[in-house]
Amino acid sequence: MSTNPISRFFRWFFYRSRGDSPFKTILIHATLIASCIIAVYPALRVVTISLRPNDTLLTTDLRIIPENATLDNYKEVLFGDPEKNRQSDFFLWIWNSFSVVAVTSIISVILAAISAYAFSRFRFPGREAGLVFLLTTQMIPAGMLLLPLFIMIAKLKMINTSLGLIIAYAVTSVPLTIWTLKGYYDTIPVDLEEAALIDGASRLTVFTKIILPLSTPALAIAFLFSFMGGWSEYLVARVVLQKNEIFTWPLGIFTFAQQFTVSWGQFAAASVLIAIPVMALFLYSSKWLISGLTLGSVKG
Repeated sequence: MSTNPISRFFRWFFYRSRGDSPFKTILIHATLIASCIIAVYPALRVVTISLRPNDTLLTTDLRIIPENATLDNYKEVLFGDPEKNRQSDFFLWIWNSFSVVAVTSIISVILAAISAYAFSRFRFPGREAGLVFLLTTQMIPAGMLLLPLFIMIAKLKMINTSLGLIIAYAVTSVPLTIWTLKGYYDTIPVDLEEAALIDGASRLTVFTKIILPLSTPALAIAFLFSFMGGWSEYLVARVVLQKNEIFTWPLGIFTFAQQFTVSWGQFAAASVLIAIPVMALFLYSSKWLISGLTLGSVKG
């Protein structure tokens, strides 16, 4: 064995028989730090643009807090501009989006919870084909669904209504939610249900009193995914809604883009404000996030 100090240092730095070597540890941490910077930097630039005066978009200044930073863009987004006789509909857009997405998520979770339980616990003709069909629908690009969704909603005479948008969102979110919950139900022991059935409980009681309480992490994640899918959706909302009073926020903030000018500062300020409730929701649901994702993928 070599006693050269340099050789021993290289062996210690690049190779260790037990545990990770310092080189591997440094490489992992450097990669993680670089990934975080790449992910966070665009969001910080949006914050920077929202603080700039006079709708300045491109500049050579790389500071996060720009020179002459101002909150005027946030004030105009939230309260409008009385001097220009311009009112703000920001809170209306937020309420429209929240009401549509909340109802969509509740409907999706209820339908998916019942359907996933049937796919998980019962054997019936067409079960496997139905699961494959639901999975296949997730491979269709969203753009290809615009025309059939528009025709379906037009036949129901729900164009320019929040209910039409709720139906469109529910149609696209239920299949994925079914697969998520079905995988989680498969991890729950059947013995618990059989013991309850022997004691005289009905199938409905077993589902509501045993399965649903045990599925709280998966239900929370299914609600979160459904909520996020509709919260930032633009294409379907653009097709279904044309009236400003029922615009969701993705449609509303595009009113800051006129034919020849774009209010970049207000556009960025609205984006920052809209990200706040989403971040709060993720932080609140983080305690269910890991368990809901990992346990739901054990079996399927």
